[in-house]
Amino acid sequence: ALHVSARERRILMVAGVAAGISAVFRTPLGAALLATEVLYRDDFESDALIPALLASVIAYSVFIYFFGESTLFAHARNFPFVSAHLVLYGCLALLISLVATLFLKTLRSVQRFTDRLFLPIWARPALGGLALGLFAMPFILLAGKHLTEPGTGIGVLGGGYGAAQIAITGAAWLPKGWGGVQLLLLLCLAKIIATSLTVGSGGSAGDFAPSLAIGALFGGAFGRAAELLLRDSRIDPGAFALVGMGTFYGGIAHVPLSALVMVCELAGSYDLLVPMMLAQGIAFIALRGQSLYPAQLPAQRDSPAHTTDALDVLKSMKVGDVMTAGRSFVTFRQNDSASELIRKAADASWQDVFPVLDPAGKMVGMITSDVIRVIASDREIEPWTIAADAMQPPVAMFPEDDLRSATEAMLDNHLREVPVMSAEGRIIGFLDEADIRKAYLEATSRKALE
Repeated sequence: ALHVSARERRILMVAGVAAGISAVFRTPLGAALLATEVLYRDDFESDALIPALLASVIAYSVFIYFFGESTLFAHARNFPFVSAHLVLYGCLALLISLVATLFLKTLRSVQRFTDRLFLPIWARPALGGLALGLFAMPFILLAGKHLTEPGTGIGVLGGGYGAAQIAITGAAWLPKGWGGVQLLLLLCLAKIIATSLTVGSGGSAGDFAPSLAIGALFGGAFGRAAELLLRDSRIDPGAFALVGMGTFYGGIAHVPLSALVMVCELAGSYDLLVPMMLAQGIAFIALRGQSLYPAQLPAQRDSPAHTTDALDVLKSMKVGDVMTAGRSFVTFRQNDSASELIRKAADASWQDVFPVLDPAGKMVGMITSDVIRVIASDREIEPWTIAADAMQPPVAMFPEDDLRSATEAMLDNHLREVPVMSAEGRIIGFLDEADIRKAYLEATSRKALE
């Protein structure tokens, strides 16, 4: 056994994810960013970023040592950035968001349908595979005789890399003009349905590669249509395919930064970084309420793996720094009658815990406002009750105690506040839930700005 902590196991897991993606897709920087970004919608697993970078670089280096340097999409040209086309990239991002919404709704519909079926879990992917075969075979046969030639795979039944390659670099069999636009859109729709049938039915398949393919196909179709409509020779459909690829996955997975870096690495060029940034920003906003991964959490603070982070923040703060001091408070004597308890408590509307003192002024117990309310509501026990009968054992904190210890003491004793005592045993103030919440929010806000 490695004898690692839970936190270290989480970091190792993220680093392993980065290493695997880096080697498979040959995207060392993008893989490290994706592994840390995909866990949360609005946050990073920041503790794991450096380990993920190291693991990603090592995995990539081992891969290229044995198999040589190459990009996933071969023969990709350089796509120079044309500032005049930024408006087109913005329009592409908006349309990609609509296509992404269609994909997610189709996927969820298939998932809901299969969940309602009275079939064993193992039979659902089989049914999805049957439906996929019935859909794909006629589609492939009707798509055209050129699609059946060797080396012209379209990726409908696989990860979709062939389809993405076609959208980026084109193909000799791909029709010119509007025929090519229509075919790319047809392949895009087919990939949406095929992926939904496979993944939605519980089949063993990924969603990363199909997402890239769907985005590339629609982006390629958009680029070809823009070229035909505007008659601008500077428009390269391959550039729009790459931007569409990253925008589609980055939008539905809420990983804009890692998606734009990964696509640049997949293409072997950062020439399209600026239009990618624009498109990612638009899609991130447009697809804010939707996600490819239902288990994705908003931020680290919402993760069960980080529930102890709040306690770690509290441990660094002292009770004396956040307690409420200088405010008058009410105490009871051991022989105070029930009517006296009720009268005194009514004069301290802010106070929830009332210390009980002995003749020497030492705290020997405490009574909560809940107990006083019970006494006030029962006229039979009121005449026979004194403070010594109603009090519970004393709970107090000292100024040098940390807020984590104070929080645990309050939770263990079901208290909303506790007295704070000096070294001489004198009550100098109170610590309540509002003090702790305020201190925690201020500390986390400062940490977020660092």
